[in-house]
Amino acid sequence: MAMNDRLRDRDAQQREHADPEESIRPIPLLAVGVTLAMVVFGVFYIFLSEPLDHSQLGDQRTVADLSGPARSAAGAAVDGKALFAAQCAACHQANGKGLPGVFPPLDGSEWVTGDTRVLANILLHGINGEITVAGTKYQGAMPAFAQLSDAELAGVASYIRSSWSNQAEAVEAGLFERERTATADRKTPFEGEAALHALTQE
Repeated sequence: MAMNDRLRDRDAQQREHADPEESIRPIPLLAVGVTLAMVVFGVFYIFLSEPLDHSQLGDQRTVADLSGPARSAAGAAVDGKALFAAQCAACHQANGKGLPGVFPPLDGSEWVTGDTRVLANILLHGINGEITVAGTKYQGAMPAFAQLSDAELAGVASYIRSSWSNQAEAVEAGLFERERTATADRKTPFEGEAALHALTQE
């Protein structure tokens, strides 16, 4: 009987599978090499990079860089092209051609190369309504730029009068100073080209 029990126990043990064992699998040498190379590169990159004087800016721009162009001081030279790009090119385009049917062109415009007093008032007060430019009628609105200094307005006016196919003379800041004073009571844009033509009759 005892012999049968021992045989039965032995058979039962033989049917059992061995307990699984977790074998040790080392990290491939290639992965170790790549990791070490990245760490070494990172350390050298940090030490060789220029220090960030303004870490809050990230790209090392200074506060002055982010402030944009400073307003021109009295008597300082004005970059009319830069002012045009910042204030006017979105509508009239960098090539001065405008957008057909929407924004009139400045290139070849009689309003740009004509009476400087009229041009000065357009820039100072803006215009709403219908205006004919180079034989095409436009219906829209142009904002006033009275917030710009007289020198800045003269710079823009001089730039558009002498750019592209335009060959008109420059405009002095004094013109804008005089027109700003003479039209100080005007608080609204000119209503169409008829109001602009009336300026030449005064």
